[in-house]
Formats: sequence, structure tokens, C-alpha cells
Amino acid sequence: MSRIVFALLFAALSFPAWPQAYPAKPVRVIVPFAVGGPADIYGRFIGAKLSETMGQPFVIENRPGAGAVVGTDAVAKSAADGYTLLVMSNTHTVNETLIPTKPYDLMRDLAPVAGINSSDLLLVIHPSVPANNLQEFLALARAKPKGMNYASSGPGTPYHMAGELFKFMAGVDLEHVPYKGSDGARTGIMGGQVQMMFDAITTMAAQGRAGRVKILASSGKTRSAITPEVPTVSEAGVPGYEATIWLGVMAPAATPRAVIERLNAEIGKVIASAEVKEAWGKQGAVPMPMSVDQFDRFMREDVTKWSKLVKATGMKVN
Repeated sequence: MSRIVFALLFAALSFPAWPQAYPAKPVRVIVPFAVGGPADIYGRFIGAKLSETMGQPFVIENRPGAGAVVGTDAVAKSAADGYTLLVMSNTHTVNETLIPTKPYDLMRDLAPVAGINSSDLLLVIHPSVPANNLQEFLALARAKPKGMNYASSGPGTPYHMAGELFKFMAGVDLEHVPYKGSDGARTGIMGGQVQMMFDAITTMAAQGRAGRVKILASSGKTRSAITPEVPTVSEAGVPGYEATIWLGVMAPAATPRAVIERLNAEIGKVIASAEVKEAWGKQGAVPMPMSVDQFDRFMREDVTKWSKLVKATGMKVN
């Protein structure tokens, strides 16, 4: 009998309790962007939901800096035990080529966990710009190379890359004016310091209705339900153009697969709920439910997409 008891005890100690015992303590969720942006807002939402469904606090920690590199590096160097997670965006897939000297390699040192959502952007101009549609704006830009500029929330951000992709595909020469965050860039476009900007659809739809900016196009593959009257950039004059902002979750690379699968399943349940789909739909955000492997492929394809643009344009960051 004692041998049987010893064997059972040895078996119990030999196999970790993943995923049943996970999480057994609070989970730190690092957002490598400033408070108030999409990654922060949706990261906090996901964290609050996981706290409810998984029985432990998911605590958000904002660690912005160096184009998201500071916070991301902290996660890459954390223990791979499921208790440190990263809320990331396509800034990260852009940075793989744009910032080659990073202290980590995204797809080597971190593991994809789950997608959160994606959102289209709006191409807007200041009301003083004498253009009422995209074709008129393109004509102005082509007539005065470097005569107009566009704002972004910083180098490598989705807003910056949407602008660079637009320049490249439309064949226009606009000056990039990077700000330290979305709020500064929005102040710049509404104050007339810059002429154009790609920005979050919900924010700029409201500013357009208030007459503070003129909306020329949306950045998605199809028209947004938020602004169905607004043509896409592709429809309006730059065929094939598409740029969005998307968010996801990653973990340190050696995190146990069972933990990653558990997190993927729980996040998937949250974003698949009718309540979330309806609420996010009003904000122009579309849930991105994917398996772990699907999200991994999605990210690798995004790295390749932006790598081609960075190399073709010779983009660099200081």
C-alpha cells in the first residue's frame, strides 16, 4: 500500500497543475503605450474581464517609451510563467524592421497569445485645406511636393505607417510631423499646424461632424459601419490601399503552451460575446478571434507587409 501511495504522490508532484491551477496569483499586464490610447483602453477592458472569469486580478501597468520598446523588452525578459503579459499592436510588427537594434526579437522572444480587435482609421484634413474629396487633396499634394504635411502619434505607430503607405501608393510627397501621442497630433490637425492625419475612426468621426476637420476617406478594405457615407481610400483614388490598427496579447516566449491556450480561450470568449461585439461595433472596432496558431501566422504576415514598405521607402527613426 505504501508503494502505491508513494507512486501517486510522486505522480502528483511530477506534473504541473497547468492549466487548472492557473492563475494562482495576480497577473501583470504591461501596456507599452501611454494611458488613454487604444491599447490602454482595450487592454484594461480585457484585463477587467479576465479578472472576473479567471478569479485573479489582471493588473494593467503602462510602460511607454522608445516606440513601445521599453515595455515590450520588460515582458520579453520576464519569467515565462504566465504572470506577465503584453498588450501589443501593429506598432510591434512595424518595429521589427523599423528598429533593427531592439534588445529583443518579437517572434523569437515573445509568444503570440490572442488577437483583440482591429479598427479602421479616417483620413482627415484641416478645414482650411481647399479640397473636398481625396482626388482634390491628391492634386494639391502633387502640385506642391513637400508643401503639405501630416501628423502622427509617433514614429512607427499605425497612424504613421498609414500615412507612409498612403504616400508610397499615391505617389505624393508629404512631410511627416510626429507628435508624442495621439492627443498632441489631434491638437495639431484641429489647430491647423498640420494639414492631414490618419486617426482613430470614432474620434475623428465626431470631430468631422463638429466641423473641426474634413473627412476624406476611411482606411479599411470596405466602408465602416461608423461612417458608411465615407468612401475608402481605395475607392476614392488609391486602389488597393488598406491600413488598420489592431491589438493583441503576447507572453514571454517559453510560457507553457497550456497557459497560452487557456488565455487564448478566455480572451476568445470575451471578444465573441454579443455584448462586446455590439459595444465595440459602435466604436468602430471589430473583434479578432483567432487560435494561437492563426494569430502567430497573422503576426508574421504583418511583419512581412510592413517590412516591404520600410525597405522600399528607406524609412528610419531617430
